[in-house]
Amino acid sequence: MSPLLQAIVDDDRPCVEKLLRDDPGLARGTIPTARLHETSIFHWIYVGDTPLHLAAAGYRVEIVGRLLAAGADPNAASRRGAGPLHYAADGFITGPAWDATRQVESICKLLDARAHLHAQDKNGAAPLHRAVRTRCAAAVECLLRAGGDPTLKNNSGSTPFHLAVQDTGRGGSGSDEARAAQRRIILEFLSSGVSPSLEDGNGKSVLDCARSAWIREMLAGDGLQPDAAPDRAGI
Repeated sequence: MSPLLQAIVDDDRPCVEKLLRDDPGLARGTIPTARLHETSIFHWIYVGDTPLHLAAAGYRVEIVGRLLAAGADPNAASRRGAGPLHYAADGFITGPAWDATRQVESICKLLDARAHLHAQDKNGAAPLHRAVRTRCAAAVECLLRAGGDPTLKNNSGSTPFHLAVQDTGRGGSGSDEARAAQRRIILEFLSSGVSPSLEDGNGKSVLDCARSAWIREMLAGDGLQPDAAPDRAGI
């Protein structure tokens, strides 16, 4: 691993500062070696990603800012079509590296640098799809308030709201934390005025795709409050 990448993984800000001061071009480089998967970041990093992808994935807020100041491209696309904002929107909410506050701060840094809010990767997923899929509720709220489109469809036809009511298999699915985050995300879509009648690419509404009783009650407007526990028998 190069000294810059190692410094990002270690969140060694003085080292990153020195390396970029000596060679600002490092900020615009790509990762030439095999993919990385560091427990301190907990995100796959692939050949062709940039140092900014790595810093965004690890919510290294200050390093994200320094890389951008050195000329890193906030819209550099990986070989899978994902930009740093996609990586910042990802999370593993029951993992050791989870930090919702720093995730939102990283997202805001990238948006301030004009990262494309609606950029879609090769699967058609925008950052909002990824935040919903991994049950990152604060990131979902941030992206929606920045103007994220809850009606945007990925390649399989799903909107972010459709992903919110289904088991995505990501983000610690099945855990209490994931269910609480899912409830918060659904309420955020509803409070933003997104209708449960919104259809996916196959003509199915959000309500059609909801299988759990507690979610259907929320979508039907039956008054489940944000802090109310869902009926576990209905999950």
